[in-house]
Amino acid sequence: MKNRLVAEKLRELGDLLEAQDVEWKPRAYRRAADTVESLDGDVADLDEEELMELPGIGESIAKKIREISETGRLSALGRLKEELPVAMEELTVVEGIGPRTARRLYEGLGVKDLDGLERAASEGDIRELSGFGERSEEKILEGIAFARRARERELLGVVLPVVAREMEEALASLEETGAVDVAGSIRRRRETVGDVDLLAVSSDPVAVMDAFVSTDDVSDVLQEGETRSSVRLDDGLEVDLRIVEEESYGSAMMYFTGSKEHNVAVRTHAIGLGYKLNEYGLFRDDERISGGTEEEVYGKLDMQFVPPELREDRGEVEAALEGELPELLDYGGTRGDLHVHTESSDGSNTAREMAEAAAERGLEYVCVSDHTGEVAITTGQDAGALLKQREELRELNDELEGIEVLSGVEVDVLKDGSLDVEAETLDQLDCVTASVHSGFDMEEDQMTDRIVSALRDYPVHVLGHPTGRKIRKRKPYAVDLGRVFEVALEEDVAMEVNSFPERLDLRDVDVKEAVEVGVKLAVNTDAHRTAHFRNAEFGEATARRGWATSDDVVNAWPLDELRRWLGRER
Repeated sequence: MKNRLVAEKLRELGDLLEAQDVEWKPRAYRRAADTVESLDGDVADLDEEELMELPGIGESIAKKIREISETGRLSALGRLKEELPVAMEELTVVEGIGPRTARRLYEGLGVKDLDGLERAASEGDIRELSGFGERSEEKILEGIAFARRARERELLGVVLPVVAREMEEALASLEETGAVDVAGSIRRRRETVGDVDLLAVSSDPVAVMDAFVSTDDVSDVLQEGETRSSVRLDDGLEVDLRIVEEESYGSAMMYFTGSKEHNVAVRTHAIGLGYKLNEYGLFRDDERISGGTEEEVYGKLDMQFVPPELREDRGEVEAALEGELPELLDYGGTRGDLHVHTESSDGSNTAREMAEAAAERGLEYVCVSDHTGEVAITTGQDAGALLKQREELRELNDELEGIEVLSGVEVDVLKDGSLDVEAETLDQLDCVTASVHSGFDMEEDQMTDRIVSALRDYPVHVLGHPTGRKIRKRKPYAVDLGRVFEVALEEDVAMEVNSFPERLDLRDVDVKEAVEVGVKLAVNTDAHRTAHFRNAEFGEATARRGWATSDDVVNAWPLDELRRWLGRER
């Protein structure tokens, strides 16, 4: 959790520097934040010399990281906040408000936080500022509502590895605990979570609860008891631990995993069979006939075991009763990654480093898909650079063992539906991912026409992050996915399930719709550095929540089968 604290303060420092019109330091601090957040170990365990060996971290940033790790504070950040006392993290969640805009709003209207922004917009003050107008004020009000909802929940990709697994492992290491598991929405792998639910069996509940409430990261003990305790962590996240009897562990896991709607549907079915089901077990009259494991409880109810990801009351109970639940894509079931960036555009590593990291993760193939020149991020690839990179990747393949590197591109879908690289060039690459990176405010029919044109007129294999959303930051753009899926099916284009924790795009419900109509999927990490390959599990979780099997996911196929699909006639 220290990594998360350090990363947050480095990003806040970067935002405040950007608000002061500092040119290059903001990006340096954000890059360092990404590096810290991607570490496998605790950043507090590294000294300055070890920190300086990490990508994007020099002597100055290393000293700041040590300061945060040791004190929880950053003096440089404190000085900047005295000059610009705004809640930057709150304000920049609102679409259209970046650090510089936040500064203008503070200097012009005294806006410091979300409440102040809402007052200024509601009273019509923002439209009076130079560069703003009535429409921009309306959009800010819309964005505030979105930002407030977003702040209520945290990203799965942040909470699961950084909080839930750490606490689960800490509890499991105690002599007094037996089984320990994460339950709730985290176990169902919902894209955002409100809190952390832990369930355990223990021979000494009091000792376990004492250890739980004494964890270093606990700021407040909300409730402490022999079988249930709740705490609030330093970052505001609430964690709840329940200790149950071993003979009730399975039924308790079902109950506390949820969802509420799924539990109601299963309990209703149990009642129809003459049973009573609750967190203590499955009962006939007063006799407990099952409860030790979930598999046993579902079996007694004449149902298939329902994977936690499907427990949302979207037809899984009926399918389980008929024995028709799909064999979901396994975690680790993606054999390759078709969307990976290198230092040739906005990535942090070379193609060789990305390929070697992918091989270490057990992947069989990886596709370098750097950005093209239209994307306003860093230098993108033009046609000449793409073809040169293709040859370099072929040479790299001659040197590597255990992994195949494919040549690809993430090409920009322009507002008129054209791509910013000619079809003749794209035809010479192994895999083409087309993505929308601009013009998010188009009307639904215009955006849909834009995407459909790209899929019909160019040799596209994958539509990247198909709705453009960023969870807690940016709403999806308006698009008729039903129409996009129809064209994708005709043109044999896969829809990406982007594994970045803040994207997870397509959403699970959209994945289910795509699977039902027969559209293929590509579960990609969109990795910009080697550590990002670990995000694959979040895309795989989203695919599972959408009922996807390995047959539905093109990069879960063996390389020879994938190559046949990539080389199909278009």
